[in-house]
Amino acid sequence: MPMPIRAALVALSAVSFLMPGALARAQQPRPEVVASGLQHPWGMAFVDGGVLVTERAGRLRWVSPTGQVGAPIAGLPAIDVGGQGGLLDVVADSGFATNRRIYLCYAEPSADGGRNATALASARLSEDGRRLEQWQRLFGQQPQVASRLHFGCRIVESPDGQLFLTLGERYHRMADAQTLDNHLGKVVRLRKDGGAAPGNPLLGRPGALPEIWSWGHRNPQGAAWGPDQRLWITEHGPQGGDEINRPDAGLNHGWPLVTYGENYGGGAINGGLRSQPGLVQPLHHWTPSIAPSGMSFLRSQRYGSAWQGQLFVGSLKFRYLARLELDLTGPQPRVLREHKLLPDLGQRVRDVREGPDGLLYLLTDERNGQLIRLLPPS
Repeated sequence: MPMPIRAALVALSAVSFLMPGALARAQQPRPEVVASGLQHPWGMAFVDGGVLVTERAGRLRWVSPTGQVGAPIAGLPAIDVGGQGGLLDVVADSGFATNRRIYLCYAEPSADGGRNATALASARLSEDGRRLEQWQRLFGQQPQVASRLHFGCRIVESPDGQLFLTLGERYHRMADAQTLDNHLGKVVRLRKDGGAAPGNPLLGRPGALPEIWSWGHRNPQGAAWGPDQRLWITEHGPQGGDEINRPDAGLNHGWPLVTYGENYGGGAINGGLRSQPGLVQPLHHWTPSIAPSGMSFLRSQRYGSAWQGQLFVGSLKFRYLARLELDLTGPQPRVLREHKLLPDLGQRVRDVREGPDGLLYLLTDERNGQLIRLLPPS
């Protein structure tokens, strides 16, 4: 064989040998740090060309398009900061361009300081972006309890202008997720003035709270409006059994009667039951737990048409971003495959949102947290 041909074949063989790894790297989005120095950021909203970011320690900041982190925005109420509690989610109203209204979710202290609960409020962001005006507390979870755990606290505005709010069962009160005279372990659906939304499944039912949309939840810390025109949420399981669910009116998602997880340190919960008639099975579950938090559907084609419509979920425990391929063609959506993006990020992914530019943005829940923009794979 002539030497030039032999050399060419050897080179081609080497390229073929390296191709799988090279392809895997080429399919990874490229993280670009937009801003750093954020203290345990939790939620974000795109306004005024930049990003509003909550810090769990009780501060709201605006990050400029060039990555400058602004001073804390004035006008927040008393917030109970500790454990998993603090200032958590933020969402801009669908009419923000004209009304400058935002919604905030936070841990609200009781009057005596011994208890707390998840609360929802609205406010107007001043024209200069330095303070909150017209503060209005819209909703408070009942009852307030002594706990630093499981606040839930993701907000989603549906296309019809109603607000969904996820509420944890506060850990020690898990049995209350199955009773309807409280808001623990529930998803509630509210009007923008904080009242129960019309069409809620328990309106007029004696002994049931009218704000409740679904129940049997544990600690839902991710929520997004899906391409199927339904609410989707992620929720933390105990040891194992993290879930993706689609709460709908009057559905019981089973916690703590059924779960794919177990007690911390081992041991079955409720005899190890994973299903029971009348209880909704999760759309997808993880064991071991990945500790899922924020989630977002990708609507743009900035990463190619193959990623359009897929679901992205942040992992706190394993510090990566999950890309979930979905099949939405049947009567029940299915997760076909999961891909781990940014496996070397090394930071807890608290939130993921699609920005106005069609790119995905992440918040990392660290003492020196970052706002990260994901650039398309090269």
